Amino acid sequence: MPKARDKEVILVGAGRMGGALLKGWIAQGIGPITVVEPKPSAEIKALAKKKKITLLAALPAKKFSACVVAIKPQILKDGAGTLADIANSSSGKEGALMISIAAGTDTKRLVAAWGAKARIIRAMPNTPGAIGQGITGLYAAKGATPADRKRATLLLAALGETLWVKTEALIDSVTAVSGSGPAYLFLMAEALTEAGIAEGLSKADAEKLARATVSGAGALLDTDKSSAAALRQAVTSPGGTTEAALKVLMADEGLVALMKRAVSAARKRAVELR
Repeated sequence: MPKARDKEVILVGAGRMGGALLKGWIAQGIGPITVVEPKPSAEIKALAKKKKITLLAALPAKKFSACVVAIKPQILKDGAGTLADIANSSSGKEGALMISIAAGTDTKRLVAAWGAKARIIRAMPNTPGAIGQGITGLYAAKGATPADRKRATLLLAALGETLWVKTEALIDSVTAVSGSGPAYLFLMAEALTEAGIAEGLSKADAEKLARATVSGAGALLDTDKSSAAALRQAVTSPGGTTEAALKVLMADEGLVALMKRAVSAARKRAVELR
């Protein structure tokens, strides 16, 4: 059996996504866990007080089995080099598996900061991970082992489902579809609310109907194994109200075309941020 220190994880950054990971790890019994966060929330402080985690304001001079970097991309771009000692081996000890969840920071930049021997995995989670209902796209850079992939899957499963992609370029596509995707659905709820108000509903009633419809449809999509197209067709009666609306949404320049343009714009921006 591996010793506890051989499983020790360090989390660098405990904001919204880092905090969600942390809660999942604790629930799953993953650890020991060290958290580096100079401005911890009251919730993170409480976990430290209960000795669920070790909370530090700065990076420690020790080795870990895995390091999850959950800081903002702009901070990582300038400060990635500070993690080099954790990423690299020394005194016969293997460096940590490095998992970055920062958007727009590619492995080329990370290798430059951490060294050619660093084992690096990029991850792109999304905000529903905060309630364990997210999905994370993962890419393993050259040098990451099958055991590293298994470990990364275990660590990111704390946020929900995981999906591995074969090329790093596809992480930009993951970012555009699922990383940014929740905002598209929130906008849909906003738009449906405004449409309801335009048809005479009060703002409160329109918002309640829109939120419940979007969240309920999402839950049905999650539990029913039918395709999205099949579920759409099941609720669409020939000559009915839904069909009338879908003729507008599915027109040549309707929702499908609009979503393709939106996702393409998000992917291109992800490339620009590298």
